Amino acid sequence: MASRRILVYQDVSFAAGHQISSTMGAYYENMSADHSIWAIVKSRDSWKTLLKLATELGVYGDAKLRKALREDEERLALTLVTIVNSESDRAAVLRLDGDDAQHFLDSVQNTLDRGLFPERELNSKARRLILKLSEACDRLPSSLFITGVTGRAEYATFGGGFGDIYQATYDGKAVALKHIRTFQADAEQRRIRLQFCREALVWQNLKHPFILRLLGIDRETFPSSLCMVSPWMEHGTVLKYLDDHGRANVDKLLSEIAQGLQYLHSQNIVHGDLRGANILISDDWSPCLADFGLTSLSDATTATHTSHRGGSTHWMAPELFDPDRFGLKFARTPATDVYAFGCVCLELYTGRPPFANLSETATLLRVIDGDRPERPSGEPEMSEALWHHVNEFWAQDATTRPTTEAVVRHMGLNYVSRLATQTKRTRKPLTIKIPPIDDPRYYPAPPPPPPG
Repeated sequence: MASRRILVYQDVSFAAGHQISSTMGAYYENMSADHSIWAIVKSRDSWKTLLKLATELGVYGDAKLRKALREDEERLALTLVTIVNSESDRAAVLRLDGDDAQHFLDSVQNTLDRGLFPERELNSKARRLILKLSEACDRLPSSLFITGVTGRAEYATFGGGFGDIYQATYDGKAVALKHIRTFQADAEQRRIRLQFCREALVWQNLKHPFILRLLGIDRETFPSSLCMVSPWMEHGTVLKYLDDHGRANVDKLLSEIAQGLQYLHSQNIVHGDLRGANILISDDWSPCLADFGLTSLSDATTATHTSHRGGSTHWMAPELFDPDRFGLKFARTPATDVYAFGCVCLELYTGRPPFANLSETATLLRVIDGDRPERPSGEPEMSEALWHHVNEFWAQDATTRPTTEAVVRHMGLNYVSRLATQTKRTRKPLTIKIPPIDDPRYYPAPPPPPPG
């Protein structure tokens, strides 16, 4: 990659005479001997310098230069692939600090944003490396930060686990600011900041109709504090929507929630806290999964292990309460998300969480023993087929729970079946009414006879 960068500079030098060569000569010597990690660290500054010089010399649009830059970017991505796949290189990356760590974060994030990693697993490895480096150096990629947030409300609208939600305006639209509280002790404050950064890094890569978007990070509204910025959801949570508008649409919502969850799993991401309060309704009345504070990255079969065992008890799978009993280590996995989705099915039908009348401790004990809530009896009626699938979703043995691909199929068929049933119930026999012959609205009276 370094040798290619030299050729790029030589292209500019050729296009503009020899005005650059003396300025960049020392840089050539250093780059040609650099380790691949060092080359990545320096690549952002070198690109900025190169493009600045090209602009000043009037050769920015030169076709040969643009081609060389594209090729260099591809080589940089290949170098990153090598680093991401090397255990020793990953360890060396985590020793970076200060501006060097920032430059590496920015380079990897830019490569992710441009879709230059050819495989999904490489994307996951790169995201995991960014997460670890961000935690180690307490920094975020520069591209996450935005400016121009205005009109913050004086008081918070909601309060969360480690932050408060304020309404504000960005780019002419209402937005929600998730702000870190700043009154905790130093150790707790650092833990919360790390959790905040982790949530932002995972969330910012997600693009799907049923996932709430992260617009960016604001660091101007509150001095010395960060806010995650997302679209303001005027309709509130899916629970509020169902309370306000009735539950006739519940199967459609569940089908779309399943699609959002399946997208997360396709990106090797486990949500970790799926429940009605973390599902918002967008302006077009679609559900959007939100609150990625307990989200983790996973490979095909396991999730990132963590010592943080927080969560929402009524939606948690039994293996999260007592991993040893199931021969497991504590880990949020796709299977624990599927369990939570089964609980969401019950919650959206009833408006209440599973075992709503029990304390968290009593719920925990019931779930570990294999007990589950009874089938909902109210309106709308949960179909026999859906109840069968719900029992598959929250099966005691995690290995028997379906994948989210299967969940999406089941919920899609359930929604279609519900539509067919509703259509059948509302269909009426076709009748044709012929108005009476003397009805003047349809049969006007004949004109009077002509005068005699």
